Amino acid sequence: MDDAERSAPSLTVAALARRLGVAPATLRTWDRRYGVGPSGHSAGAHRRYTPKDVQRLEEMRRLTLEGVSPAEAARVASAGPLDPVAADDGGVEARVVPLRNTDAAVRGLTRAALALDARTIDRAVVEAFEKHGVLWTWDALLLPVLTGIGERWEETGNGIDVEHLMAESVMGALRTVVAAAPAPRNARPVLLVGAPEELHTLPLQALAAALAERAIDARVLGARVPAPALTAAVRRGGASAVFIWAHRPEVADPGQVAAVPAMRPPVRVVVGGPGWTQESAGEADRVESLSEAVTVLQRAAGG
Repeated sequence: MDDAERSAPSLTVAALARRLGVAPATLRTWDRRYGVGPSGHSAGAHRRYTPKDVQRLEEMRRLTLEGVSPAEAARVASAGPLDPVAADDGGVEARVVPLRNTDAAVRGLTRAALALDARTIDRAVVEAFEKHGVLWTWDALLLPVLTGIGERWEETGNGIDVEHLMAESVMGALRTVVAAAPAPRNARPVLLVGAPEELHTLPLQALAAALAERAIDARVLGARVPAPALTAAVRRGGASAVFIWAHRPEVADPGQVAAVPAMRPPVRVVVGGPGWTQESAGEADRVESLSEAVTVLQRAAGG
């Protein structure tokens, strides 16, 4: 640690937990499992999080909110300094997107997004789905770009148009994957829903497409699904499993988990997204990545 970092303000576990919107126990777990703990030391005091520690954990939190597993998010967040990618417009600072992944495909897709080049985005995403499938494309290509765009918006207040264009292009390509998928093998569908106050549906669309590639019929009910509507949908459709997405703790609703009715054969309830804790998930299965969700739901559907 250099002299400037020693003199900079540092944070306790409790203070950083409040800043990130996680429980202090989560930070201790990340420290123990993934080695992303506090590095600051002072005589007679507990270790504290330095500004570099905070930056690393903010990046890890941002990645987990996008569906990256904590282990992978920790690896990426600890990999080193950000790699800025700018649009080809003279490098205007407000248009720079910070990226950690320096893969040429990631950089190219980022430039297309910044230029609002929908045709190039559509072509690149569709080609990646065709060549690599949904899971690889989501983890290796889309998450780095979407995360960088989201970070740029948070830091500058610019880029909501870029984010919306990317989301629309990706959702269109995901629907194409579903339309071209083989006939489903499961007689009882999988239902994919957002928590009652959840507004993000792109992870649900990605999950539906990844399941469709495996001939699993999954139906996206969308954002903000109230508990009574979920109960009715499960009964009406005879679902084999329900997946509930929540990207922040304040939208994760245990009542929605409890609303899934007991049926014969039983309905498997799975929750995903960093909003869920073991306590709020209750008896539901909690998954930490898109690939884990696909594995659990495919098994539940009998695929």
